[in-house]
Amino acid sequence: MAKKALIVEDDGNIAELLRLYLERDGFEVLQAADGGRGVELARSEAPDIVLLDIMLPVKDGWQVCREIRGFSKSPIVMLTAKGETRDKVAGLEMGADDYITKPFEVKELLARVHAVLRRTGGAPDEDRPRRLEFDKLIINLDSYELVVNGTKVDTPPKEMELLFHLASAPNRVYTRNQLLDEVWGFDYFGDSRTVDVHIKRLREKLEGVSDKWRLKTVWGVGYKFEVGEA
Repeated sequence: MAKKALIVEDDGNIAELLRLYLERDGFEVLQAADGGRGVELARSEAPDIVLLDIMLPVKDGWQVCREIRGFSKSPIVMLTAKGETRDKVAGLEMGADDYITKPFEVKELLARVHAVLRRTGGAPDEDRPRRLEFDKLIINLDSYELVVNGTKVDTPPKEMELLFHLASAPNRVYTRNQLLDEVWGFDYFGDSRTVDVHIKRLREKLEGVSDKWRLKTVWGVGYKFEVGEA
């Protein structure tokens, strides 16, 4: 059964863009253009996830978040042009599960949506490990954190997803096209050089950390996360 997403957003262009991408990603989508209607739909339709703008007519996002939390545990991702730390903290303290600032990349938003669903137990692959550990390396896709030799390393979401995908199947070789399809998704219109660039950036973070694993190029084929060899 398709997951149900509720978009509470008064900007018609943003709402439509989100609707298109979510539907293409397999979601059933509900929409509300004001906070009052958003609360009504959250109560009557019990969505699996809520994408909630802050600057809304009738009721703002803060009030909507508080009201939804009064009757529902559905995960909430706040969407707003406000990027100040205090706004993020306020949203999370009110019960939001994640927070993304406009303008945002839709693919990153979708990745965050799936991460929130996994974290809250609402994703179909929730039994799949989302935290991988190797010698001096932790890849945590629930929190999107990369820890290298005991230190957290700032890593863009797509680099995290690429590394996690490779490390989830140690020693398996992936072609560039496979990685584009499985990590970037069916709606990505880039070319294989995108994979090369991301691998290069990951190597800059990981090179020489351990002799028990490495990101290896398989010439003429693609890449693999190799373990068990020095």
